[in-house]
Amino acid sequence: MIEVEHLYKSFAGVPVLEDISVTFERGKTNLIIGRSGSGKTVLMKCIVGLHEADQGAVIFDNRNFVGMNFTGRKELRKEIGMMFQGGALFDSLTVEENVIFPLSMFTQMPWDEKRERANVCLKRVNLDNVNKLFPGELSGGMKKRVAIARAIVQNPRYLFCDEPNSGLDPKTALVIDDLISEITHDYSITTVVNTHDMNSVMEIGQKVIFIHQGFKCWEGTREEILDSDNEHLNDFVFASNFAKKIKSLTSKDS
Repeated sequence: MIEVEHLYKSFAGVPVLEDISVTFERGKTNLIIGRSGSGKTVLMKCIVGLHEADQGAVIFDNRNFVGMNFTGRKELRKEIGMMFQGGALFDSLTVEENVIFPLSMFTQMPWDEKRERANVCLKRVNLDNVNKLFPGELSGGMKKRVAIARAIVQNPRYLFCDEPNSGLDPKTALVIDDLISEITHDYSITTVVNTHDMNSVMEIGQKVIFIHQGFKCWEGTREEILDSDNEHLNDFVFASNFAKKIKSLTSKDS
């Protein structure tokens, strides 16, 4: 579980996040949604320490990340897997070397064990016989799956995915959504996903928070989205032209 308490962040005096409080639950896919520029990526980067919050706390299972020293943060980061937007693979490294990279950074594991662990993770994301390929030889969907394999190679307790479906066709995006959901539930990970894709919300969003202009504007489940009277959320959902699909899905569930 991750608890964010009264988080504030500004850049050059301009507020980007204001008084954000939310709990991300273990074993669930927790989604942060909002328009581009709403602050959702900044929120994720503050949670993992890529940005320093101006105020507030980020608590990983009773451990306040914001108040930790360098050594404490380094230890906690061993428990965090991160899938960056676009995958962020190293072009000069093979697929196998990309997946092994966090193990080389954070562990003293022998090379053979690192390679074996990388193979286990590549198999988990349904990639075989790609170890010696370079990222430039992969499709967009394959790159995302390699990025997921790298994110889970250390058996993380917490998994963060920033726009995992950006640049993907709908069919491939569904594969990535399913994979993130399966890994979350199979390993009981606390998963946090940034997205503006309503398909992802309706497919895997067990808990959803909506960020609008730096504020947490709404919080609930995917099933509760249509019943919301929040004007900003409704504008976001209807602008994405998914209202009819959501109604259809929720009526089937009932």
